[in-house]
Parts: sequence; C-alpha cells; structure tokens
Amino acid sequence: MSMPSDKAKVLPRGLLYVGGRWRAAEDGGTLDVINPSTEQPLTTLSAATTNDVAAAVTAARAQFETGEWSRLAGSERGRLLWRLADLVEAHREELAYLEAIDIGRPYFEPYNFEIPLAAETFRHFAGWADKIGGETFNLPDFDGRPRHSYTLRQPLGVVAAITPWNAPTMIASWKLAAAFAVGNTIVVKPAEDASLSTIRLVQLIEEAGFPPGVVNLVTGSGAIAGDALVRHPGVDKISFTGSPEVGRRVAGIASQALKKIALELGGKSPQIVRADAELDRVIAGASISFFANQGQTCASGSRLFVHRSIADEVTERLVAAAGAVVVGDPFASETQMGSLISARQLERVRGYVEKGQAEGALLLTGGRRLDRPGYFFQPTLFRGSNDMTIAREEIFGPVGTIIPFADDDEALRLANETDYGLTSVVWTRDIGAANNYARKLRAGSVWVNAWGPPHPALPWLGVKTSGLGEELGRSGLLANTVEKTVSIIS
Repeated sequence: MSMPSDKAKVLPRGLLYVGGRWRAAEDGGTLDVINPSTEQPLTTLSAATTNDVAAAVTAARAQFETGEWSRLAGSERGRLLWRLADLVEAHREELAYLEAIDIGRPYFEPYNFEIPLAAETFRHFAGWADKIGGETFNLPDFDGRPRHSYTLRQPLGVVAAITPWNAPTMIASWKLAAAFAVGNTIVVKPAEDASLSTIRLVQLIEEAGFPPGVVNLVTGSGAIAGDALVRHPGVDKISFTGSPEVGRRVAGIASQALKKIALELGGKSPQIVRADAELDRVIAGASISFFANQGQTCASGSRLFVHRSIADEVTERLVAAAGAVVVGDPFASETQMGSLISARQLERVRGYVEKGQAEGALLLTGGRRLDRPGYFFQPTLFRGSNDMTIAREEIFGPVGTIIPFADDDEALRLANETDYGLTSVVWTRDIGAANNYARKLRAGSVWVNAWGPPHPALPWLGVKTSGLGEELGRSGLLANTVEKTVSIIS
C-alpha cells in the first residue's frame, strides 16, 4: 500500500452545506482543528448557529415533501447510491488521508478497512432502494362488505445523523445509506474533533448528483449545533453515535417530542479465551481489538477473560505483542498505532491507568505518554479483576485488562456483569461451547475466533447501556421507515 499522493492531501474548506449551497456560518463563527499527531493547528470549521441548523432542517424538509427527491423512483435512488459508492472508492486515498490527519490514526487502517466498508455499505443499500414494500392481508368482510387491506412502507422524513470522531466515514455511511435508500432526507452533524472526511463525503454526494437538500451538513459544537438539531421540531428521527452520557441527553430531549431514535453508545466488550483456543489466532486478534485506532473503538474487546490453565502463557505473549507495536507518525509505513484524538482524551486515558494502579491492578506494560509532540500513548495491558474501574468503564484508549476465569459458567457471568452489551468474542475450537456462549452472552453481536467490523448486511445494535435501535441490515433499513395500514371497503 502506497502513502497518499500530494493530490489526495488537499483539505476541504470547513463550510456548511445547506440546500445545495456551501456557505459559512451565519455569524462567521469558526472552530479550530488541531492535528493530534503534531498538536499544531490544521484548519478551521464553520461553527453552525441555531439559525444555521434551522435552515438545514428547512431545506431537508422542503426536498422531502415537495422536491425532486420525493418523486424519485427507488431504482433512481439506488443508482445515485451506487454512483456515490464508486466515488468513495475512487477517492479512497483522500478520505483515508483526512481520517489519518484529523484523528491521528495510521493511514493504512481507513485505507484498507473503513473506506472500502463505506463504499460497500452504499452499494449494499443501493440494492434495497427499489425493494421496500408492504404486505397484503386476506381479512374477513367488514360490515358485510369486502375488505382489501394492505400496508405501505414509507420514509420517515428528515433524519438527523450525529456521527462520532473515531470512524467518521464508515459510520456516516451506515446512517446515510439506509436513510437515503428508503427516501429520507438528512442533516448530518459530524463530531467537532473530526469533521474533515465527512465534509469531503458530502462533496462526493453533491458530485454524485443527489438533489439539493437531500443531504445537509452542519459542523460545529455539540452544545450548540448538535443540541439545536436534536431539539428541532422538523426532525423526525435522530441517529446518534457517541457516549452514553450524551446519548441519554439526546434520548431525553427526543422523548419530549416522541421522535424516533437510534443510539449506539459504546461498549466494554468481553473476549473469552477457552483452554482449547488456538493461541496464535487469539494473540493476533486480541492485539488488534485492543490497539486498532488506538483503542478508540466502541467494539474494542478490552476485557480479555482467559482460562486459568493458559492465563500465564497468554499474558506473556500479549505483553510481547504490545511491546512490539510501533507507535508514531500515521503516515510512516512502519506505524501500527497512532495518536489519541485530543489532549482531553489523552488525560482521560492517563486517568484510567492511574486509577487501575490505585485499585491494585498489575500494570504489565505501557501506561505512559510518549515523550514527543502529539497525543501518543503506549499500548497498555493490565492483569486485574472484573470489579475494577478499568474493567467496568469504557476507556476509549489502548488499554486492555486480562482477567483469569475457572470455567465456562464463571466466564459467562463475568462477561455479562457489565452495564454495556455491544459486541463480544469467543475463542474456542468447540462448536458446542461457541453456540452456548452465542445464546447466553448479552450483547448485540457475537464473534467466534475473530474480531472485526460489522458487515452492512448484518444488523448492528447494542443492548443495555450500549444503545437502542438498529443500524445496518434489513432491520436498520426498516428502522428508517414507518408502516402505514390501508383498508379499502368496497
């Protein structure tokens, strides 16, 4: 894989996109963007006001109700989505570059994984665009007259898509593709810490030929732009990915107006390593789940439960693997782990490491900031217990905790003793044990002998504090529609 060309290194202007027009915020306000790998200023973003958000929702509403989009056949929406997928693929270098420089993650990660998955997501839902329909029912006569009853599947209206900073292009594609496929319009609000790739994605949506107002972009702070978007009465659904704390506030506001919501709120995912596991695969897979994107992944398998008979060997091998991780410049070919997103996140991770040590966890490796510019933190491993803070709360950094267990019953109990329930991993060669864990783990998804991102054909959801509602798959598609019943009495 080559590094990005000079042509791919052009930063998009940090403007709003409202009703098909790129413009600055109403009051000219801006937010500074810092390169997390250098701590130097990168660019500025327009900081949307409440009035800017209202204009974006109005444009989306007008296009949904009376615009060209409202009259477009599903096959035409599918054609636009397919064209967008081609453009995402063609501009893969640019999008990966923007994620690497904006987030601090190694360039190879978005180039090899997230950007191709975004293109695949748009293609997957392009195929659904003309296949959403209702049902017919054979019902008894009504009041002595024949009755013909059926349902219609219709788009909700205006969807507010509020995306996180850790995988902005991929997660934006999850929210946009399904909503577009069924005919909704969207106002997207990217995270203020990482908006550049989303701005470029919206430029590609414009280039693909989507009518003005189908997608609108408001950048800026969550406290102003995000809050205004959630509160606006013209928004029919809010799709939010972020922290449980903010998610609860979003749900509280949305519930006042009885809006539909989809919330993906992170996790504290367990990995269970049985005594019969293939350890070479465990070490490789667990290391990736700990340290990919600097551990800033909602599905990070940060709690590793290991059978006592192999706990020492697994610990020794994981410590060696962590020590071999090359941390540095996101664009260096040898780099395996980049920087954390911000000074705030660095302090958060450092605080959890200190708390882990204070509570008696054994620090096996790492635990310190690198002595260089940028928000770089060492790959860190603890050995501890499931009741420690580092095993209970989402750290969102390169920190894993190894916890021994005695048998399957204990492993299941410990894995489910968490407020979260996003994903989980089981490492075993016993198919019966794998099926047992799959049934009993309280999580939205279960991987066996691997860890990776969701495929767009599969529903993505969490239980407990990890969220509410579905994205991706047929479930995520239908979650962007409303079902209407029709009864005709002849």
